[in-house]
Amino acid sequence: MALQCGIVGLPNVGKSTLFNCLSNAKAQAANFPFCTIEPNVGVITVPDERLNKLAELVNPQRIVPNTIEIVDIAGLVKGASKGEGLGNQFLGNIRNTDAIIHVLRCFDNDNVIHVDGSVDPIRDKEIIDIELQLKDLDTVNKRIQRVEKMARTGGDKDAKKTFDILSIVKENLEAGKSVRTAPIEKEDFEFIDDLTLLTAKPVLYVCNVDESAVNTGNAYVDKVKEAVKAENAEVLIISAQIESEIATLESYEERQLFLEDLGLQESGVNKLIHAAYKLLKLGTYFTAGVQEVRAWPIELGYTAPQAAGVIHTDFEKGFIRAEVIKYEDFITFGSEAAVKEAGKLSIEGKTYIVQDGDIMHFRFNV
Repeated sequence: MALQCGIVGLPNVGKSTLFNCLSNAKAQAANFPFCTIEPNVGVITVPDERLNKLAELVNPQRIVPNTIEIVDIAGLVKGASKGEGLGNQFLGNIRNTDAIIHVLRCFDNDNVIHVDGSVDPIRDKEIIDIELQLKDLDTVNKRIQRVEKMARTGGDKDAKKTFDILSIVKENLEAGKSVRTAPIEKEDFEFIDDLTLLTAKPVLYVCNVDESAVNTGNAYVDKVKEAVKAENAEVLIISAQIESEIATLESYEERQLFLEDLGLQESGVNKLIHAAYKLLKLGTYFTAGVQEVRAWPIELGYTAPQAAGVIHTDFEKGFIRAEVIKYEDFITFGSEAAVKEAGKLSIEGKTYIVQDGDIMHFRFNV
């Protein structure tokens, strides 16, 4: 399950610095625009304390955490929707991602130039929003031209429904609002999913601040929070500069001391990874044995056979049943054998909806 979050923003807002902190990959982080030309892809480990606690009890030969992919996408400028700058490439790279991490510069520093000459996160956000909306509007108009005739004749109910939804989305875009805020039912998005509209993707706003604002935010952050209220989007405060300093520290103890000195309980990178995982609407189930304790990513709402298919498609095709232990029960009783003895292991069938934290063992026959 290779789901991707794309990091976007104007040139020189701290995207590549943040990406470097997230990933072992090294995007060039320089004080000039377009230092990232090709999208850099990093495979990011998702921190999960539950995995560590299970490993302490099971003592496996290896521990395998969840991962997600983060893509650092080249900076965008005005006119991208018409191919200006790296526009077509930029928009194409966003289209391939499942969610967007939008980095906004929320700090003053005369030594770090801004592509537009001044710091204004709301203006920066609107520049990218407008370019994505214009591209979506072009896509929607083309689809409307295709389905309008079929919708008018009334013989194709799906065409009529699609036309009505597209008309609402078009009106929303023409009002300068992203598709994700369109007044349509959640299930109606299925009619336009194949368009992979850019502003329909879930978004997380990351306010890149200086050290003085990392705990409390600042006036720039307050403006961002106010501006995105209608989008029901999370706003995360991070200092890319602090995160890059943490990344140079070799030991866990050194990193924790550094965080404590700043009055922080957790690094911004960890917060961002968890927020990205949530943004992708992912949950986790575990397999636990002496050979391996492993976290597996699932889309929330997966059935037991679908969850089994994450391990191997044969598991889903030949699914018979799932043996399920709740994480809290495993921790309380200390072992699978003790859980069974206490009658806390359940046998679940094909309709079981996997819960975040379930420990599972699948029976299958191919």
